[in-house]
Amino acid sequence: MSPPTALPTGRYGPPAAPGAGRRRTVGLVALGIALVAVTVWVGLGAARTPVTWKDIGFTTDGATSVEVVFDVVRLDPGDAVQCRVQALNQHFGQVGLVTVDVAPAQDRVQRFAVDVATTEAAVTGLVDSCWVVEP
Repeated sequence: MSPPTALPTGRYGPPAAPGAGRRRTVGLVALGIALVAVTVWVGLGAARTPVTWKDIGFTTDGATSVEVVFDVVRLDPGDAVQCRVQALNQHFGQVGLVTVDVAPAQDRVQRFAVDVATTEAAVTGLVDSCWVVEP
């Protein structure tokens, strides 16, 4: 058996610089640490959201209104909150909108049923957004 021969010169590009593999490993580790840090930061921010909501259901009343039922969940039940509730038509166009005031309460979770007047027949009703009202 003959000993292995060297690769043909220039066929596979220039030879790797000494330490190139180590630099690549350090770079990948740094990228991994950065991704974990960003994920933790985003997760902590989402966990501290002061108010969230959950759509429970809706009932349409012809072309004149939609009743929307939803829960409001506050991190601090003493916060005053406003929610924008909308009705949408079959093309997802907004055909009704109302802003609901949610007063401070003792419970973190409160359920609401709101009538949204519509300009034409709606096929759904839902909460668009909720936010804490600054005093």
